[in-house]
Amino acid sequence: MTYTIDRSFAGATLAEIDDRTRTALADNGFGVLTEIDVRATMKKKLDVDVAGYVILGACNPKMAHGAMGLEPKVGAMLPCNVILREVAGGVEVSAIDPVASMQAIDNDELKDVAGKVRGMLETVVAAI
Repeated sequence: MTYTIDRSFAGATLAEIDDRTRTALADNGFGVLTEIDVRATMKKKLDVDVAGYVILGACNPKMAHGAMGLEPKVGAMLPCNVILREVAGGVEVSAIDPVASMQAIDNDELKDVAGKVRGMLETVVAAI
């Protein structure tokens, strides 16, 4: 089983796909809670240059609240990370597949919620 929902954008810039991703997330009920600029962090901490790589911690509050009601410790696996990374010839977007990430938790109701969130993230990635 794959653990991400992926889409590639030939000829696109990281800034362009970042804007489109944030719009698609917002249009589908997600907010961005965290943002990590991996390129800047690697330069600052290790003095190495890497390709553009951004991690967005996306959250749909309604779905997160429901999941935490079913499994209080599930917050350790939230938010849903979406990465944007420069690749040869463009940018690739990868969103976590919540069904894959929740397999370690033995809770069928939570797995149902994860399936709904996966569908939502598939819609987001398709809308970018």
